[in-house]
Amino acid sequence: MPATLNFFDTYILIAVMEEVVPNAFFFRDRYFPTGEGDVFAADKVLTEYRRGDRKMAAFVSERIGDIPMDRIGYEIHELQPAFIGVSRLLTVDELRKRGFGEALYANSTPAQRAARLQMDDMRDMDLRLRRREEWMAVNTMLENACFIQEYVDAETKGKALSVKFYEGTSDHLYTVAAPWTTFAEMRQDVIAMCRMLSYRGLPVADLLLGTQTADAILQFEDLQKLLDKNSGIAIGAINEQLSRYTGVVLLGTLNFGGFRLNLISVDESYMDDDGKTKPYFPVDAAMVTAPNCGHLMYGQITQIDYGSTECTSHPGIRVPKFTLDQDKDTRKLRLASRPLAAPRNYCPYILAKKVVS
Repeated sequence: MPATLNFFDTYILIAVMEEVVPNAFFFRDRYFPTGEGDVFAADKVLTEYRRGDRKMAAFVSERIGDIPMDRIGYEIHELQPAFIGVSRLLTVDELRKRGFGEALYANSTPAQRAARLQMDDMRDMDLRLRRREEWMAVNTMLENACFIQEYVDAETKGKALSVKFYEGTSDHLYTVAAPWTTFAEMRQDVIAMCRMLSYRGLPVADLLLGTQTADAILQFEDLQKLLDKNSGIAIGAINEQLSRYTGVVLLGTLNFGGFRLNLISVDESYMDDDGKTKPYFPVDAAMVTAPNCGHLMYGQITQIDYGSTECTSHPGIRVPKFTLDQDKDTRKLRLASRPLAAPRNYCPYILAKKVVS
């Protein structure tokens, strides 16, 4: 007799969740990917980063042999990621209705409709979690920290939490002398921003631009002259094209004092807690950084699974939970996560605010 799968079991739901094709998000996927060792079987995660080592080996007397080298620039912190949970109810009335995209005279049974709705709900909830992770990644790059507002219900705010990756004052900010009006002004500032990373031995590959910044740069007359093939200066090329990420445009590649940077215009947006649409990245800002400058880590989720009376801990990126209210004839599916976005090195991004007016 073939085995019957229980699609309300947490482990089966986790396996189903792994089959959901994820939506691509620019900051999350390019700069904060999740790799091996980033999913912890514990409530807390370990974040560690180095400061660039610029010291040289010393000349020593041959009779001495060597001088011990200290371990510098290494920091490790134990942090507890904030809990993110979203759920959706399934009532008897919804099982009787024709679903979105379903044929008008479909012969779907309530059980078949419930299975389809459950899969759709998991996709929708995963998408909301990914938007929050994208916000965490951007917030970490903009602030070199992540400021979190907990909620105790849909309307009531709870604790305000923060995770900072610096002590005292952060070294990730650069202030321009004046808003850019020419490429010459921009070039001077971008080279200085790149050197802030290269001095610490960190890579530089991308120049992220807000939409207003990108629009202004493309209008610089001196840049247009330099891009003319007859100028004799190999400054790079502008060839605007859409990327695989929604709201992200690849403008081209330009040379800034030997640093060949990918110019990327970012126009991703989200709806905040007040229902207002906001850009993830400031429209008048610029940032130099490199892919994989950080990573998303995850702590485990502890819960009482359906059909059990004991608490079980599940390490994973997404942990579903099914509950049943027989008195009200409702099912609830929850999707939970404990993500933490953290840099791999100390300040691997340099941000300049209000670079255009």
